[in-house]
Amino acid sequence: MVAAGLEPGSEVITTPLTFCATVNAILHAGLSPVLADVDPFTQNLDPAAIEAAITPRTRAILPVHFAGHPCDMGRIMAIAERHGLVVIEDCAHAIESEYRGQAVGTFGDFGCFSFYVTKNVVTGEGGMILGRDEEHIARARILALHGMSKDAWHRFGDKGYRHYQVVECGFKYNMMDLQAAIGIHQLGRVEQNWARRRELWLRYDQAFANLPVGLPAAAEEGTRHGHHLYTIMVDEARCGISRDDFLEAMNTARIGTGVHYLSVPEHPYYQQRFGWRPEQWPHAMRLGRQTVSLPLSPAMTDADAQRVVEAVTAIVRHT
Repeated sequence: MVAAGLEPGSEVITTPLTFCATVNAILHAGLSPVLADVDPFTQNLDPAAIEAAITPRTRAILPVHFAGHPCDMGRIMAIAERHGLVVIEDCAHAIESEYRGQAVGTFGDFGCFSFYVTKNVVTGEGGMILGRDEEHIARARILALHGMSKDAWHRFGDKGYRHYQVVECGFKYNMMDLQAAIGIHQLGRVEQNWARRRELWLRYDQAFANLPVGLPAAAEEGTRHGHHLYTIMVDEARCGISRDDFLEAMNTARIGTGVHYLSVPEHPYYQQRFGWRPEQWPHAMRLGRQTVSLPLSPAMTDADAQRVVEAVTAIVRHT
């Protein structure tokens, strides 16, 4: 956000169905978040909602490829070009995802990836930024390490000490070399891990097809889903059990689950700061109150997957 050089107070349009880091990054950069509702099927930013949210202060769009499902980058990039907007892709869930044969993160001005412990490439912490503009990326490198013109590798070398200059007020946002070394070796396993997660995904799809739960949307033709999160929708009226009671029942069965995500306006901080209410973005509100993320990992065995299937089936049918 800072490397993009957007003037303070500029508006950045993003999704309400995301982790808080997406919105917090906008705030930390001195910018103003504007939420646009999601498509209820893909759970990604609805391009029509983006268009409706644009004002004279809008300077950027921040799409999130939720759960690995690529956003409609064709329409989003057309909107950005029409209005002269920067596009910063949040690809935390989507290192394997493609839209019409092109890797996500390579459409906009920047693509940002996460290597947190829950992601498909793991370094413990840290991430990766892709960018189209060499000057923007050079600035991002400097900002990531205190605003210094040289990192330790270039200050302390075999040729002796080299002076550095602090060229702007930067951050301590760099990944450690040790973490990067861990990540590099995982890149070679991205494809095989994706293939295993896809097997489990299809197994879930088949097993839950006749249950009264909502299933995740399949990728559109010509796109590639990252299969990062397998989320089902538990509607109490259809399933006979609330989402939170379903979570408790799964925990009783000793199967871990997650919620990705309560919509951003559900959280007190944003309600108090901006006066946001979940009802303003009804699709994100409903999805956030019904969603459950089931276990999905290449480390899972077929027996693990069967346990999940049997637990979900027993809980929903029993109720």
